[in-house]
Amino acid sequence: MTAPHTLTAFDEDLDRTRELVLTMGGHVEKAILLASQALHQRDEELAAQVVQDDKAIDDLEDEINHQVVRLLALFQPQAGDLRVVIAVMKMAADLERLGDYAKNMAKRVPVLSGATQIIGAGAAIQRQARQVGQMLKDLLDAFARGDAALAEDVIARDVEIDQMTNALFREFITHMMEDPRNITPCLHYTFIAKNVERMGDLVTNAAEHVVYLARGARPGEREKGVSTATVAIPGGDAQ
Repeated sequence: MTAPHTLTAFDEDLDRTRELVLTMGGHVEKAILLASQALHQRDEELAAQVVQDDKAIDDLEDEINHQVVRLLALFQPQAGDLRVVIAVMKMAADLERLGDYAKNMAKRVPVLSGATQIIGAGAAIQRQARQVGQMLKDLLDAFARGDAALAEDVIARDVEIDQMTNALFREFITHMMEDPRNITPCLHYTFIAKNVERMGDLVTNAAEHVVYLARGARPGEREKGVSTATVAIPGGDAQ
């Protein structure tokens, strides 16, 4: 991503830190997919595994931050090298937050398993989460290769997550209006859908770091879907 540093030790330590980010990203990608699978299948055991495995993600963030502090203290990097180190730290923070959202999804599985079943809701959330998971996979590939074009493609796909979220909001509102027994599960699904949308935003933020590393400039303002704050209640006025 940057010209070779004159200090071989710096390059080696930075490469190890990048590898930690990629490893952490793999754990997060798995957490997102398993949490959405657990939600769809109402699998409480799988959900518990996702919650338990989140510690490994937190531990990797701690290790990355330790490495970043070490790099800054020992080598005092400048210009492009400093940009890489700071971007790595920011990406680790984004990945940790993604893991938290996956854990939150998993924590709602036991509640939804005992609630009124909303046909198709779990499958819809799983499709939304898979889309984010694919964005994350491509982001990690872009980071590993310094591929700004792929990172920009990830950024462009965030609008699809926004559109899916709005469609789910309308669907859940309709279910709640049809039967009061649907209110509790639909509220949980609504929170989950919004969290998945935020996952897409975090992946997009990380992709912007990759573009900046590769080109030395931030990408332009990205297209966003219609805000959920403007989603209209079926049969009513916009809220």
